[in-house]
Amino acid sequence: MSAMIDIQKLRKEFGPFVAVDDVSFSVGRGEVLGFLGPNGAGKSTTMKMITGYLSPTAGTAVVCGHDVLKEPMKVKERIGYLPEGAPAYPDMTPEKFLRFCAEARGFKGSEISKRVGDAVEKVALESHLYQPIETLSKGFKRRVGLAQAILHDPEVLIMDEPTDGLDPNQKHEVRLLIREMAAEKAIILSTHILEEVDAVCTRATIIAAGKVIADGTPESLQQRAGGHNAVVIRLREGTSADPNALEKISSVRKVESITDRNGRTCFRVIPKNGASIADQVTASTRELKWEIDELHVEQGRLDEVFRDLTYKASKEAGRES
Repeated sequence: MSAMIDIQKLRKEFGPFVAVDDVSFSVGRGEVLGFLGPNGAGKSTTMKMITGYLSPTAGTAVVCGHDVLKEPMKVKERIGYLPEGAPAYPDMTPEKFLRFCAEARGFKGSEISKRVGDAVEKVALESHLYQPIETLSKGFKRRVGLAQAILHDPEVLIMDEPTDGLDPNQKHEVRLLIREMAAEKAIILSTHILEEVDAVCTRATIIAAGKVIADGTPESLQQRAGGHNAVVIRLREGTSADPNALEKISSVRKVESITDRNGRTCFRVIPKNGASIADQVTASTRELKWEIDELHVEQGRLDEVFRDLTYKASKEAGRES
């Protein structure tokens, strides 16, 4: 898979402050990269350098074979960009604003109406097309921003918090749209909503204090959680059990007592080094004659991995997360 976005040793300084420090990654066609990090980590700054809105202090950003510094217009032609806040002319209607964007992209005549119509349909903006943008809700303003980003059917999409301000139904619709577009594009999206990574991303890169600290599939990152492959046991009401009996299993690190949402006590059996222990735990509970209502295996939580990695990196760099 050839890289449509290739970032090498990207660095951005604002005076003595280093916002982005030696960041490298690539994104190929068909990939949706979740770009994650706490506030102030350098996500938006990195995205602005990729799109050509900021010049890097050092390093290179190449989009579809074009260097952002050497061929900025060729890069912009191939990128659809949804920035944070998605600024637009407040006194324009979405229809006029999108027509203006289409003209700025070089479309003429009937092609303008076609492009605007296609984008409006994809983001479900028809009901608010002739209302001044300043009167729209945050969610509909976000849709206008997304419509202008996909207007020219770009090969690369860069989106900063694409579902910010949307209600659950709207978020679902935008995620479906991203998945539909993903096969033919390279997509980077930043988000604070970690469920979004599971929903649409094929890969995730975590950045903290300006540096990349993790990169992999959502599944591989989940495996780095301390609770990966932990077994949770809910006993039948009235059943007595000694959780210490499960600590005799050689691959078990410890057993915790936890309370579920109904106030009932459960046991969480945590393995050593993320080992698969479900079969051993099940066999042991049968030998112990425990009566069990539920037994399930935890895959590991991405938010737990995110917190652990970013807290450690920010602390080492002396930044607030």
